[in-house]
Amino acid sequence: MSVLNFTLAPELEDLRLRAAKVAAEGVEKFGRFTDSWMNGYSSEFSQMMASEGWIGMSWPKKHGGYERSSIERVIVGEEMISAGAPIAGMWFADRQMGPSLITHGTSEQQEKYLPGMLNGTATWCIGMSEPDSGSDLASLKTFAENDGDQWVINGQKIWTSFGAQADYMYLICRTINEGPPHKGISEIIIPMDTPGIEVRPITDMTTNKHFCEVYFTDAEVPIENLVGVEGDAFRQTMRQLEHERGGIDRLVSNRPLYDLALEHANFTKASVRQEVAKLESGYRIGRFLVYQEALGQALPGFSAAIKVYCTEHEQRVADFVFKVLGPEATLWNDDTKGLIYSPGYTIMGGTSNIMRNIIGERMLGLPREPKI
Repeated sequence: MSVLNFTLAPELEDLRLRAAKVAAEGVEKFGRFTDSWMNGYSSEFSQMMASEGWIGMSWPKKHGGYERSSIERVIVGEEMISAGAPIAGMWFADRQMGPSLITHGTSEQQEKYLPGMLNGTATWCIGMSEPDSGSDLASLKTFAENDGDQWVINGQKIWTSFGAQADYMYLICRTINEGPPHKGISEIIIPMDTPGIEVRPITDMTTNKHFCEVYFTDAEVPIENLVGVEGDAFRQTMRQLEHERGGIDRLVSNRPLYDLALEHANFTKASVRQEVAKLESGYRIGRFLVYQEALGQALPGFSAAIKVYCTEHEQRVADFVFKVLGPEATLWNDDTKGLIYSPGYTIMGGTSNIMRNIIGERMLGLPREPKI
């Protein structure tokens, strides 16, 4: 009988140690961030990641990548986010935009946009959520009209991370109104300095301003900025969401807070030891799920299961931090204010209820949810 062995091979352990060292250097220089893949923006640190060859790690070499394994990318990502290093400036491009352009983009788009992603100098945001369209992507209303040699865009996006800092937006919008709701959706590259775009940062409860509203009023971009097939991008976007939902960021976003709690925990209490045992088990189970997805060993829809398990684990971590810190958890500082994000973990990227529907229908073969 074989035994599951989670010990990293020597070369992977060397990579982990190097990533931990670079992450520590980043924290020392730029600060520590809870949810650092969303909150921790530093263009300089993005370029440090690029100099290590840690952007585009699993991309094909012909597109400037390194063709390293997906597990290696997971290892680097876990060390960065667990330490709180500021990787938000490169995370979306590395995780979603780059792979999407490699798969669906034209050679001209790849030559124009991939180098800036790979060297860490270009920041990308995703224009997906709208005020009345979150988990239900097919209900998008932002519209791009084909005006011959231009797309003329009108509408609004919300919860756009780093919209104020981004050089480009990967816009998910509607270009065709006829037919079923999931038809007519397209993906278009938008330079954020385009006239007709207004970005309004949203100040959240932690005083962070990484979320933004983005308004489009007759904003024009070249017709060649379309990625893939017009009106047929629903599946392209669903694939992006699988990358978003099944990554290590869904497990360790608030790991810096957990490590802080361990420094203050009273391990003479049986209840504390029991809770730590549960959470440590949760981290190992979550890592196993993420590794399965990264290795391509998972069933269709498995990323939904990863997101449910890992984000609910993160909420349990937050509960533990509150218990350990006690009244200190209510003080306003850079550590504890990160606790405010915990209720949102099971909402961002698709709610747990939506994820469970996906698990039931795509993985378990249950009947589709009836439409009312």
